[in-house]
Amino acid sequence: MASRYRKRRRKKIQLRQPDVSQTLPETVEAVQPRPSGEAEVFAYNAGALVEVPVTEAGDLKQLVDKWSVTWINVDGTGDTEQVLRLGKLFNLHELAIEDVINLHQRAKVDVYNDQLFIILRMPTWQDGQLHQEQLCIVLGDKFVLTFQEEPGGDSLDPVRDRIRKGFGQIRSAKSDYLVYSIIDAVVDGYFPVIEKIGDLLEELEDEILERFDRRSPANILELKREILNVKRAIWPAREALNLLIRDDLPHIDPHTKIYLRDCYDHVIRIIDLVEQQREMCTDLMDLYLSSASNRMNEVMKVLTMITLIFMPPTLVAGIYGMNFNTEISKWNMPELNWIFGYEFALALMFLSAIVVWAIARLRGWMQDADLRADPTVPAVRGPAATHQTK
Repeated sequence: MASRYRKRRRKKIQLRQPDVSQTLPETVEAVQPRPSGEAEVFAYNAGALVEVPVTEAGDLKQLVDKWSVTWINVDGTGDTEQVLRLGKLFNLHELAIEDVINLHQRAKVDVYNDQLFIILRMPTWQDGQLHQEQLCIVLGDKFVLTFQEEPGGDSLDPVRDRIRKGFGQIRSAKSDYLVYSIIDAVVDGYFPVIEKIGDLLEELEDEILERFDRRSPANILELKREILNVKRAIWPAREALNLLIRDDLPHIDPHTKIYLRDCYDHVIRIIDLVEQQREMCTDLMDLYLSSASNRMNEVMKVLTMITLIFMPPTLVAGIYGMNFNTEISKWNMPELNWIFGYEFALALMFLSAIVVWAIARLRGWMQDADLRADPTVPAVRGPAATHQTK
């Protein structure tokens, strides 16, 4: 079962930056401890590609000047000094650097001078749980700079493969098309997560229908929290993409906006799927409560039938248990002096119970409700989170 997305505690730290930039903020709020990873560089044009680890600042500047597009991807922002050096090299605004270091930002689009700054939430499903990390994108003239929160798995492998193999127009297009490709890969990364959540919802549905598990409500609420985390991550991305499509922003070609509209459609589709899964969680909770109520009704029906069957024998036993003196009056239970009086009382008790059982049987009160689904009827599931690749 998916576990809760845990936020890391934040701590105020002081950064030393006397020789980096006088305009950078003196203090930033960061998450400690945070892993730092290596950076990778893709420099390419229509006919060639260079893929190298991050080098000295001067070498990066030469790559940006030489190649049509240069993509610097920093995999892990734990090395604050590295982030500050890159910010100094590419003239990043101090607020952009602060957003890179401070995690748990909402998806948004900002314009600083002639650069475009984009923040997205990138979800992945790792080790049976939902994992989200912040992805910051800086679009400048002939370069794209990305900062990932943590090193490790991400959703950008399709972009790397397209660059290496030269698929499509990514190698011949400008840097804004690379930004579109990154956004598209991040948005498409939501679909496997939603599909996994859908599988867990189906498992919960089968668990509720096939057996009564008292842990089901906790599992439903836990999964509902994961769905809410996905919604909080994707909902602001809709407005961010709408801003990229609607406004005249630096370095965004009108031709690229056509592809960004496709990303916007995917975001709307993801939001619809998330809303449907939230409703399905509510329906599953209602189904569990209904099953619990039905189970209680079945127990009460069994106890009621047992009570009803034993009421006539109890009445007979109560009547013959009264202490009347048979010597005073001949009408004071004369059958007590009968040779077959005991056998008569037992037979009367037994026959009365049989009569009540037969009446209940004929009226259908003794039949158990068959709550299992008819195998000849196909099961109806919620909408599957399928996705067709372009």
